[in-house]
Amino acid sequence: MTSRRKQYNAQFKFRVALEASRGHQTISQIASQNNVHPNLVSNWKKQLLKDGPDVFKRKASRQERQQAAKEADLYEQIGRLKMELEWLKKKAAQFK
Repeated sequence: MTSRRKQYNAQFKFRVALEASRGHQTISQIASQNNVHPNLVSNWKKQLLKDGPDVFKRKASRQERQQAAKEADLYEQIGRLKMELEWLKKKAAQFK
């Protein structure tokens, strides 16, 4: 029986890391309140202090890469269709 890993969104990670960086409570207390492992809290806190709130937005960048790849494919297809159209225009002109 396998269990899936829990995935936390960027907003939750940021909130927990910010709470940990304030220092009002220990990392263990914060972890038990949010039902996460203390190592996660300390890792998120380190990332927050190092990179800021944008560090947890990995999914957005993945979506941007997918969008850019899709756009590139579409532009390539447009180019091919234009070439085919020009070729067909040339061939059609011969029959006039």
